Amino acid sequence: MRNNLTTLDLLVFFFYLIGVSGYGFYIYQSKKKAEQTTKDYFLAEGSLTWWAIGASMIASNISAEQFIGMSGSGFKVGVAVAAYEWVAAIVLIIVAVFFMPVYLKNKIFTMPQFLEQRYNSTLSLIMSIFWLFLYVLVNLTSILYLGALALSNLVGGDSFHVIIVLLALFALLISIGGMKVVGYTDVVQVVVLVVGGLVTTYIALTLVSTKFGLGGGAISGFNALMEKAPDHFHMIFAKPTGATPQVEVDKYLALPGIAMYLAGQWIVNLNYWGCNQYITQRALGADLHTARTGILFAGILKLMMPVIVMLPGIAAYVLYRNGSLQAEMSSTGAFNSDNAYSAILTFLPNGLKGLSMAALTAAIVASLAGKVNSISTIFTLDIYKRYLNPDASERKQVLVGRFTILAAVVLSVAFTWKDLLGIGGEGGFQFIQKYTGFISPGILAVFLLGMFWKRTTATAGIVGILAGFALSVFFNNYAPAVLGPETLLYTAFRNSAGVYEIPFLICMGLSFVITMLLMVAVSLAGPAVNPRAIQLDAGMFRVGRQTLTLIVITLLILTALYAKFW
Repeated sequence: MRNNLTTLDLLVFFFYLIGVSGYGFYIYQSKKKAEQTTKDYFLAEGSLTWWAIGASMIASNISAEQFIGMSGSGFKVGVAVAAYEWVAAIVLIIVAVFFMPVYLKNKIFTMPQFLEQRYNSTLSLIMSIFWLFLYVLVNLTSILYLGALALSNLVGGDSFHVIIVLLALFALLISIGGMKVVGYTDVVQVVVLVVGGLVTTYIALTLVSTKFGLGGGAISGFNALMEKAPDHFHMIFAKPTGATPQVEVDKYLALPGIAMYLAGQWIVNLNYWGCNQYITQRALGADLHTARTGILFAGILKLMMPVIVMLPGIAAYVLYRNGSLQAEMSSTGAFNSDNAYSAILTFLPNGLKGLSMAALTAAIVASLAGKVNSISTIFTLDIYKRYLNPDASERKQVLVGRFTILAAVVLSVAFTWKDLLGIGGEGGFQFIQKYTGFISPGILAVFLLGMFWKRTTATAGIVGILAGFALSVFFNNYAPAVLGPETLLYTAFRNSAGVYEIPFLICMGLSFVITMLLMVAVSLAGPAVNPRAIQLDAGMFRVGRQTLTLIVITLLILTALYAKFW
């Protein structure tokens, strides 16, 4: 896939780079007059508005895993992959109404801090280490790999490793200024990625319309997608039978029909949006009304994300089936679905190609910057300050935070350089979801019971984290071989390699339920009310008219979407 950029494309792209860098420098300079405290550096305490919080959450969330990975999943399975985005909109309502009051009332700045206050320092330390490994080894490396893959396909030449370094340096430049710089540059980033993403989707639809002789309109192009690929416009896949083709079995393994709405989808999203330092950090420095409004604003933005990150993948599938993407095939004759988005970009006219490249870069860099800022926050506040240097000054902590950012970026580049983790073989989006899913059930169980059941004990918390991980590994890798492919708990199916596999979203559901039961059983042996229990009252969860209006709008749009594509 080679389509070199023109001078106009480069001018548009460099205008974006200079604009974001200049704005970030302005934000940094405006705060440089006074020495930064840890709360200001890591949380931008009190300075992010609701629109900055919402935009920053989306900019950090929508990255290479969505633009490249979800577009690739759109190529393979279609609109069903939008479940990750649309369920997230409901989950953001839950987080805004129920999670944020608990965090803000208890002055929680990091997720390990919550675990220490509610359980004990042992559990907090375990999870701090878990999160650091996950963020560096899964998230940062995946974002870098997928982003460099897409941009190198667009730029052409032997540019993959050069782009890895440039993306890492740009993210380092933004994140080194702290959460305030990250948050406000994310507002610019999200505008760029939404505008550029919508332009790419529009061009993709008009291209489909043109290729099928329909006049070149976006609406006719969308109708052509539904006509030429009707199997790509269903949210729910039927459970496979013995006669089901392998390609349909593989779709079900990734998105197991109605069953995923009873299991893994909620666990993935509640853990990501409610128990994840990377995301919650944006709202933890605000008051409750600002935090809620920002989170619900992010939820509304999530509803439109499949238009930007999924539809180009379906368009690439239809064009490929029509023979229009033959030049984008690999030397083996197989189309790599993770190349679907960049394949569409090669059809863009001069100038717009640079804009779409800027949108993709904005998504990648915003996510990298947000992720390394969270890594820095957890390491500095929950490990360095607590265990390595309790007497560290505010200035020393900020300095350590910056060195941590540098170390995280260097490590992610090292692991991405030769794809040591095999991200390319897994498929980007599925890689992130699957390996994050190993710890999601245990984390969510610990947070939910810790927040809303006063009897939950510290021992139960440790059991929950370890059991959730062990059960996830067991169900994902060993259960079919040990228990057989068909049990009362699950049905395993042969994957494309001929090995029995349980859909990983089902694995997450099973792990979560068993973990919850284990934690309840352990807690029942303790006191009726744990001394560290969170104090709740009904008033914490009341919402105002503005908040209620945003919730109703979100639910109405979701109802319409599912009614159309069920």
